[in-house]
Amino acid sequence: MADKIKNSAVVALAALFIGGFALWSLLQPDAAESVAERRPLAQLPELSAESVLSGAFMTDFERYTLDQFPLRDAFRTVKACTALYAMGQKDNNGLYVVDGYVSKLDYPLDTASVDYAASRLQFVYDRYLAGRDMDVYLAVIPDKNAFMAAENGYPAFDYDELCDRVRSETAFARFIDIAPDLELADYYRTDTHWRQESITDVAAHLLAAMGAEADAPDYTVREADAPFYGTYAGQSALPLAPDALRYLESDTLARCTVYDYETAREIPVYALEQAAGKDPYALFLSGSKSLLTIQNPDAETDRRLILFRDSFGSSLAPLLVAGYKEITLVDIRYIAPAILDRFLSFEDQDVLFLYSASILNNSETMK
Repeated sequence: MADKIKNSAVVALAALFIGGFALWSLLQPDAAESVAERRPLAQLPELSAESVLSGAFMTDFERYTLDQFPLRDAFRTVKACTALYAMGQKDNNGLYVVDGYVSKLDYPLDTASVDYAASRLQFVYDRYLAGRDMDVYLAVIPDKNAFMAAENGYPAFDYDELCDRVRSETAFARFIDIAPDLELADYYRTDTHWRQESITDVAAHLLAAMGAEADAPDYTVREADAPFYGTYAGQSALPLAPDALRYLESDTLARCTVYDYETAREIPVYALEQAAGKDPYALFLSGSKSLLTIQNPDAETDRRLILFRDSFGSSLAPLLVAGYKEITLVDIRYIAPAILDRFLSFEDQDVLFLYSASILNNSETMK
């Protein structure tokens, strides 16, 4: 009799738990996006005979129920902590933690991706730069894995091998090795990017290598009011302490103007309102922009630079204005290289191709 009561109680509690969450899921409004993961969430799929017969409805409905499950982020945190700390897994969904720094496994070296990236740079050179009196440079930014993966027992591609491969396929550019200027502490703990306040030496190295060496401005370090939870904080679902989002101000930067070709208007060097948004790193030059031009009215030179870049360039470019009157930033993930001559003239400028190793190893977004 006691066992029967106990079993009945267990069944009743299980039914209550399942039924309660099912009812909760039905009653709560669907969320449009996950702020933590920075991605849109699946919505209720349309029910039709065609979608049911093809199996698409059930596939989409399963994705919908997983994305809209009550307390989803809390359960993600429980799962991540259990996997990493209780079960002793080395990573959770490809994310791992070393001394408070979170990174994403990126392995092995995808030679086809590196070759594709090099081919896009070659296209730019052949179409716009070949035969012109323009100095062309290339620099590769190591990602955090270069400083924390292999030495802690995680698989990682050989950064030097990647650099050697892209260099061999972009012989038109002079390579600038900035890896010795960097260490793990130069990167955010919860994000993939480098800290602007930690890369003034990288900027100085690049300027000197391009013959645009200039006295470093007298920077003032500012800190955004909002705590900075980087992209890995949300993806990992771990209870991580936030980073501090700092940026460098100077009298010269205060007088610089930035023209955004997408909106045909001027934007600030630092979009401070973005610090409290879903992508705080967009504080630097307003984030993902296809084409920008920074004008430096204080420049003691007429030199101009075209910077082909990914998101790392957003925080670096303001540190290069000391050596240039004008810097144009081009992100060929968002604008096709074939149409650049509609907006830019390629004449009497330095050109720097600056890309992170992670983009080169995952270059499918480059147009």
